[in-house]
This record gives sequence, C-alpha cells and structure tokens, in this order.
Amino acid sequence: MDFATLVPVMRRLALLAGDAIMQVYNSPDFDVRSKGDDSPVTAADEAADALIAAGLRSAFPDVALITEEQADSHALQAATFLIVDPLDGTKEFIKRGGDFTVNIAYVENGVPLRGVVFAPAMGRLFYTQADGTTVEETGALSKDAPGPVHRLSVRKPDNGALMVVASKSHRDQALEDYIGKYQVADSTSAGSSLKFCLVATGEADLYPRLGRTMEWDTAAGDAVLRGAGGHVVRFDDRTPLTYGKAGWDNPFFIAYAPGVDLK
Repeated sequence: MDFATLVPVMRRLALLAGDAIMQVYNSPDFDVRSKGDDSPVTAADEAADALIAAGLRSAFPDVALITEEQADSHALQAATFLIVDPLDGTKEFIKRGGDFTVNIAYVENGVPLRGVVFAPAMGRLFYTQADGTTVEETGALSKDAPGPVHRLSVRKPDNGALMVVASKSHRDQALEDYIGKYQVADSTSAGSSLKFCLVATGEADLYPRLGRTMEWDTAAGDAVLRGAGGHVVRFDDRTPLTYGKAGWDNPFFIAYAPGVDLK
C-alpha cells in the first residue's frame, strides 16, 4: 500500500463523513432504529457509511473493505483490508453528546498500520501520517489540504498517580474493580475511540476495556495510539490485539502508555 496516497484519502473521507453526520446531529429530530443485534442506527450512520465506502472502493478497488453498517462485508476474510466505523459512539450521538467519532483504518497481517479518528462535534482530528507517526491536526480542517499538525506522543506515566479513561456507556463493577487496582490521580469517561486518542495525546495513561467491542470500533484508534508510542494488548495474556479475526469480535483489552505497571 502506498501510504502517501492512502492517508490523504482516509483523512478527506473522514472529514466529509463528519459533515454528513453533523447535518443530522444539528437537525431538529432524527429517527433511531435498532439493528439485528439491538444496537442503534441513525441516518447519520448510514450517510457516513455510504460516503466512506464509495470513496474507499473508488480509490482502492483491490483492497477488501469491512464496514460496520454493511453486514455482507462481515463475511470477508483477507490479510489486508480497510475497516470502517462510520459513526462510533452512536449512543452518545443520540444523546446529543459530542464524543462520537468517524473511524477508518488500514490493516495488514493483523496489525492496524494507519488510521484516522475524527470527532466532528469536537473538531478534533487524529491520524497516522504516511511515515506511521501520529498527529492531531488543528485549524480549519480543510478537505483539500492538511493544516497545522502536532506530533503526538504518549506521556511518561507516574504509577503513583495514573490518569485513567474508560467507557462512558459501559462502566460496570468489574471495570471499576480493575481500575481500583491502580493508584489513580484522576479517572474520566469518554465515548467512542476518543479513549485511544486521549492516551495518544498524553491526556490519559491507561484505557482498560472489559466489555464487548468489534474490530471496527478499535482499529483506527489502535493505529493512532501505536503511532504515538502506545500499546494495545489483550486483557487475558497481554499479547498485542490483532485484527482480521473470525466474526470481528475483540477480546477484552488494555490500551496504555509504556511504563504503566499493568495489573
């Protein structure tokens, strides 16, 4: 894959999808339906998905594409693929919360090598550059050309005063008990793949997930965090989280900055 070609395409499509999402978000009302797995879906999910899928298939017709909203794509099996969650954090979107994201990633041999995470309501755009390093772009976020970027790097954690971020919609007692094993200076909640990005920026040190996720939920954020020097490992055996698994389900995992003394 030519990453110098891939990254601008993913970036532009994420921004365009963000515009489509915000048109629905800013409307007086919108319908919410349930999918087969009882998860919610809106016109924003579908509009963003159609836009991203068309753009990726046009630019990279020979690369397999998996998206959350196209069930027929879930039967694909490939060593190299693009994977999309057009609106991660639909529950937060429905509540008119701001921490939902557009996620686009490129995976090769189980590893998310490049990714973009865009939070349109917050105006925050994170992505891996062609060389694999992660940046947050600021400014006008023009579709046609990148603006100023800030290179991201995880912070050096203080195990006596860790910053923890966890799911906003899926905090249960098992998660609280696990977080309780650490010396925590502050714990915050966030929706969607923003949690990976907060570790990438140094705003958090640790993001544990003891709940169900799918690969399209995590691949882009995982790539962003890896490009900033962070790690994402399985909760059970601490091996790197991999992609392309049958069914696209993830095991429980921990995303963290190197230096965190994992419990």
